Amino acid sequence: MNDKLIPYSVYLPPEYYEKIRDLAKERKASGLIRDAICMILDGDDEFKAGYNKGIRDAQKVVKDNKDIKHLAVKNGPVADVLFNQIAKLYK
Repeated sequence: MNDKLIPYSVYLPPEYYEKIRDLAKERKASGLIRDAICMILDGDDEFKAGYNKGIRDAQKVVKDNKDIKHLAVKNGPVADVLFNQIAKLYK
């Protein structure tokens, strides 16, 4: 998974906009929509899509963890090593 996010606009009918806005109160709307799009593009296999979302979430936890950002091993920063190892789990 690439760390870089590219903005993309989408136009929605008002009733869907309202629903997404309400759902997004608990989460950021862009994250909600991004997760849905990624799951759809991962294929029609619900297990695979959910599994890959879990992998992305695990990578985000590693990337955002301040405690391991400064730790290093022979192969580089621990966070980078873990991020790359988790990336190999994509289906």
